[in-house]
Amino acid sequence: MGQATRTSKLLLDLGKREEGGANPGKRASLEATADVLNQARAFYLDFFLAHAQKLTERVSYYSEKHLEMRTRALSPNELLTWAESHTVATRDHPHPWEGWNFSEGFPGMPFAYRRAAIKDAIGKARSYLSNLARWKKSGKKAGEPGVPGAGNHPTLYEGTVELDLESRGKEHARFVRLKVYTGTSWQWCNYPIKHSRYFQQRLTDPAWEKQSPKLVVRKNEASLHFCQTQEVKAQKIVESKQDPDLVTVAVDLNVKMLAVITVRQRGTIRETIFVRDQGLDQARYRHLKCIAKKQRQSGKPVKGEQSNQQLWRHVRRMNEHAAHGVARRIANVCAKYPGCVLVFERLRKIRRAAGSKSRRMNRKQANQLRGKINQDAREKAYALGVVTVETNPHGTSQYCSRCGARGERFSNLNGTPITLKWGKLFRCPVCHYEAQADFNASSNVHHSFYGEYHWQPRLKRSG
Repeated sequence: MGQATRTSKLLLDLGKREEGGANPGKRASLEATADVLNQARAFYLDFFLAHAQKLTERVSYYSEKHLEMRTRALSPNELLTWAESHTVATRDHPHPWEGWNFSEGFPGMPFAYRRAAIKDAIGKARSYLSNLARWKKSGKKAGEPGVPGAGNHPTLYEGTVELDLESRGKEHARFVRLKVYTGTSWQWCNYPIKHSRYFQQRLTDPAWEKQSPKLVVRKNEASLHFCQTQEVKAQKIVESKQDPDLVTVAVDLNVKMLAVITVRQRGTIRETIFVRDQGLDQARYRHLKCIAKKQRQSGKPVKGEQSNQQLWRHVRRMNEHAAHGVARRIANVCAKYPGCVLVFERLRKIRRAAGSKSRRMNRKQANQLRGKINQDAREKAYALGVVTVETNPHGTSQYCSRCGARGERFSNLNGTPITLKWGKLFRCPVCHYEAQADFNASSNVHHSFYGEYHWQPRLKRSG
């Protein structure tokens, strides 16, 4: 039993007013809201760090599961109540602690925004204190955790946002109401939105539980991010391996051939899918070559300044789009075989080969793309109840997937086979098996998962 998460993004239309977008004043209100909530979060972060003993305080309770008295840490809701009673002036507590009067510094702030700031501050403070205690226990001199910053995307609890996509009225379908800070007071404002039927179906899916949205304000856009969760039932790997009819989906990630997906059941490859890059590597190399040329012409970079922002943004979008597409194809294959296991190679550090600056940057971006595909495929597959595992990558491209002997890679040049380290084909000198090199590597990922051939567990030496 686990929990899968996904995020649905609703863009706010901040275009020109004559084209249906929000006016500049509403854009400024969003930025002012984010700034004042960051200040409120900083206030409570300082408050909790000044009273750190409260975060580590433990209380006694009776456990109905174990039928005995136990101790636990204070829950976030209990800490929230304690913090409000000492910082907010109310009828029951008219005099907050000296120097910690939140009502004076932030008059009129809605309680929903205040509680969202308190919850964020509790999480940041507890994380910092636990990391600091772990660092002190390790005895290391370097690597001391720094005090966390207060910046974060604000959470919009009920009472600060109104969105009705199911209504038939045109006004509800085109606008979202947000309670924002105008610089002097808190007011309700209507913001035009950009949404589609796909977003509406995704957000109203009954299988996914919708959480409170987050307001994300960036330089050129603003959006609401709706987090959705779903309970997932997935079998453990140890239990799955005992099933003789277990289906494994192995993925071999590369540069030109982005992914080779093979499906195996009872020792037989049932399905194979090749996912090509469609010219992504060459297009990315051309952009990085242009970036390297501009950097060379501009001379030594100035500290704190960024160059070629539009080109870098385009390269990142290309990688994200490709990663999402490949991960979706992997997830679609897993959906055909319920209860299967998704298998990747355990790739951590990949050395970049020598070459020009643009070529080195391209290899680095290609390696990052492989990691992004792995991460996205894990999340999409887990939402389907498919567990992902990583296996030993040693020798998957060097050994024969049919007999287990060591082979060689080659390419055909004008009809003549030439042995190359990064050849596109693979052949075995023992059983004379020839296949596409990436397909052979993907098949060996199955052998590595089951511990066959070269990947059999080695016995420990005695003495």
